Amino acid sequence: MSIVGIDKAALYSSHYAVELSTLASARGVDPDKYSVGLGLHTMAVSPPDEDIITLAANATAKLLEGESLTDIDTILFATESGIDQSKAAGIYIHRLFNLPKHCRTLELKQACYSATAGLQLGLSLLKDNPKRKILLIASDIARYGLNSSGEATQGAGAIAMLLTVNPRLVAIESGSGFVSEEAMDFWRPNYRDEALVDGKYSCELYLKLLRESFEEYSQVTGRVYADHQHFLYHIPFPRLAEKAHQKLMLCSLVSKLDSDSLSALLHPGFVYGRQIGNCYTASLYIGLLSLLEQHTQDLSGHRVGFYSYGSGACSEYFSGLIQPHYRKVLHASFHQALLAQRQILTYQEYEQFY
Repeated sequence: MSIVGIDKAALYSSHYAVELSTLASARGVDPDKYSVGLGLHTMAVSPPDEDIITLAANATAKLLEGESLTDIDTILFATESGIDQSKAAGIYIHRLFNLPKHCRTLELKQACYSATAGLQLGLSLLKDNPKRKILLIASDIARYGLNSSGEATQGAGAIAMLLTVNPRLVAIESGSGFVSEEAMDFWRPNYRDEALVDGKYSCELYLKLLRESFEEYSQVTGRVYADHQHFLYHIPFPRLAEKAHQKLMLCSLVSKLDSDSLSALLHPGFVYGRQIGNCYTASLYIGLLSLLEQHTQDLSGHRVGFYSYGSGACSEYFSGLIQPHYRKVLHASFHQALLAQRQILTYQEYEQFY
């Protein structure tokens, strides 16, 4: 059977950000509520002329540098910040990059989970036609409203990934565990610009579906906690991912890690997310790039466990193997410069952008 997975990936976020200490001051709360309670430091803020298409186009431009475009026959665009109820966002990407006319294009929606749905769909297509390449994009702008309970977990970003046979970055292993359960923990109806969220319930559901999807994953694949060297989570905010990992250890009957050991294990995958905020569909995969680009050791051959969650709700647990020489296809300097060179907004500028 062909080895399929993520051949390369690139992320993009806004050129603007606000420090959460600035937001804390404006809201009259202790900055530790955000830095410690949520595990966030800054959040990306999109200006009025930026949307999921511009974010996706910039990520795609970096991804496709030096690539032959003629082999791409499918565009899968995952988002919950869609700009049209009919036309797929990927159609704009198809035109902007002059991709082949004989190309299928599809937009996917299921809260923060849909990029994983796109990944699994794309890999299945590759197994039928291993000579082709698939462009998978996840792009979102998280909005909850000024002075809302979720305000500090807003963010904006996109990740573009090229799916191929014999990938150079991560080979996705067969077998996964997935769960669906209708719930009103988070939703954004047509008549609203901002999302509605029951934060406590959503966190509880996130942890519940982690246990259920990991248990099925373990039954299907025979892999247990100890078979993985790294763990990645959908990250609405890093503190929830830390709680999720503690839950996973508890369910796996593994001794709980002390705070320093937990931080050492999970921190590399949090670095970019702490600076960008929640990117919905892109969040899990931005965590993957963060892990690969921030970890100081050579991770070749290591197995990564992925937990994907989308409110409403659907979850999936799956795994991948980091490929030899993965560092040769990373864009670490580009990503780090992008985040380091952002303009930090005052509170007044943030409010004006909003």
